[in-house]
Amino acid sequence: MTSLLDETLAADRPTELPLVVELLTVRFGGVHAVESVSLEVGAGETVGLIGSNGAGKTTLMDCVSGYVRPTSGTITLFGTDVTRLAPDLRPYVGLGRSFQDARLYPGLTVLETLMVALERHAPTGLLAGLFGLAVPNERAKRHTADELVELMGLQAFAEKRAGELSTGTRRIVDLACIVAQQPKLLLLDEPTAGIAQRETEAFGPMLQRLKEMLGFAVLLIEHDMPLVTSLADRLYAMESGRVIAEGRPGDVIKDPRVVASYLGTTDAAIQRSDHATAPPKRRAPRKKSA
Repeated sequence: MTSLLDETLAADRPTELPLVVELLTVRFGGVHAVESVSLEVGAGETVGLIGSNGAGKTTLMDCVSGYVRPTSGTITLFGTDVTRLAPDLRPYVGLGRSFQDARLYPGLTVLETLMVALERHAPTGLLAGLFGLAVPNERAKRHTADELVELMGLQAFAEKRAGELSTGTRRIVDLACIVAQQPKLLLLDEPTAGIAQRETEAFGPMLQRLKEMLGFAVLLIEHDMPLVTSLADRLYAMESGRVIAEGRPGDVIKDPRVVASYLGTTDAAIQRSDHATAPPKRRAPRKKSA
C-alpha cells in the first residue's frame, strides 16, 4: 500500500528558492512593525529568526503565511508571487505553518486528529460516507496516520484525546498535522515555548530527522539560543522591525548590534535556554561616597 508519506518522498522537489522576501514593510497606523526587510530561505535550509519580543518576527511570519497583508514589498514562494494570495491557498504552493498555540480538537484522539489533517489529500465525500463506500479511503488514511504516529514518536499517545496531552505533546501532534500536508517550506513560530527542557532537547533531533526524510526547508522563530544555533544554517536578527544582522549562527550571535539589543553581554545570556527574551538587567550604579 502506497501512503502519502511515500508519495512525499518520491515527489520532485522544486528548483526555485522556497522563500524570497523583498523590502517587506508592514505599518499599523503610525507603527512600523516591519521595515524594509529582505530575506531568503534556500532549498533544504533551516533559517532562524531571532530578536526580542516586539522585534517584528511574528508579523513577518504572518505576512509570509498570508494572515497580515504587507504595506509594501513582495513575497515569493517557490517562484510564485504570493504577496496578495489568501492564506488558505498558500499550502497549495507548498507552505506549512505552526503557531505559538497548538489548537487541536480536544475531543479527538491523536490518530483521529491526524486523519482529519489528511482529509486535504484524501477527502471523504458525503455520499461515500453515507453509503459506506469510503472504507478503502479510510483504511489508507489510517495507515498514513499510523506512519505519522511512529515517525513523530507518538505511539504512547495515539489513543489519547488531544485535550489530555501536555503542551509539548500537543506541539508535536500539531507538527505531525502540518507534515501530513506535505509542506515544502515549514514555518515554525517558537515551537518550544512553554514546554519542558527535556521536550525541548528532543525537538531538535526530531526536526532534523523529518527534514532529512522529507526534504522541506524551515523558517524558525526561536528564543532558545542553543537550539536555534544548532539547527539553523543561517540566522537573521531583528530589532524594531528591521534586520540588523544576517549570516552564520556563530557570527550573528557575536555581532555587537545583536549582543547589545538582544543577547546581553554575558556568556550565560547568550547560552540561555529558558526562553527569556530580555537582556539581563543592568546593575544599579554605585552610590558615591560622601
